[in-house]
Amino acid sequence: MRWIRPLVVATLAVALAACTTSPTGRSRLTLLSEAQLDQMGAQAFAQYQRDTPTVGGAPYRYVQCVTDAIVATLPPEAGDGGWQVRVFDDDSANAFALPGGYVGVNLGLLEIAENQDQLAAVIGHEIAHVLARHANERASTQTATQLGLSVLSSAAGLEGPGGEQVMAALGMGAKYGILLPFSRRHESEADVLGLRLMAGAGFDPRASVALWQNMGRAGGARPPEWMSTHPSHGQRIAGLEAEIPGVLPLYEQARRAGRPPRCG
Repeated sequence: MRWIRPLVVATLAVALAACTTSPTGRSRLTLLSEAQLDQMGAQAFAQYQRDTPTVGGAPYRYVQCVTDAIVATLPPEAGDGGWQVRVFDDDSANAFALPGGYVGVNLGLLEIAENQDQLAAVIGHEIAHVLARHANERASTQTATQLGLSVLSSAAGLEGPGGEQVMAALGMGAKYGILLPFSRRHESEADVLGLRLMAGAGFDPRASVALWQNMGRAGGARPPEWMSTHPSHGQRIAGLEAEIPGVLPLYEQARRAGRPPRCG
């Protein structure tokens, strides 16, 4: 087992070197490069387009208008504004943004988001995931967790059926104690950053509360929050309501600057 200690030391050294700070000041682990993330985003977006039909016309122009308004206010390091937008012929109320500058919105979401402000709440939230490098952090955390379990298994000599059961239990503990809470933190952080993005683009941040109320009415049964990758609707709405007063000045400033878009 002499090799285990050097491996642990080397792993810790890499992890410490890869620790960065999120836009909200939270420490995070990011092992992947921006080029790797952009390539992964491009591949995922291309695959999604192969698997799901896209929609043009008015729905596309509508989503493009809202996205362009938000992207126009992003800092230079977030891209040159050339984000690709697609609307997918899918009835589920879902949307996503990917590293490299890709935004996808399902038709089903346009049934839930009643106006451009509510749609901006979703798009701002998804773009915030990209700006905060949540995909990098998620992949890095999973990699570090799997490596840690592997080292623990070797160090403890967990072999055979009994060892497999112990490792399965450890894996469940890692999933529900580390990976899922990280995802809930990502969602809450994207809510905060998304409010700033939509308000700075001239969309009313108060519409985010109405959007999630719509989501709650339209949604079905949900797993217990501790088993979910997302906060409960009630917790999410409460978090948004707490943050809205702080971003209303951004919204008013954008309105005075003539920035409120008219996407229809």
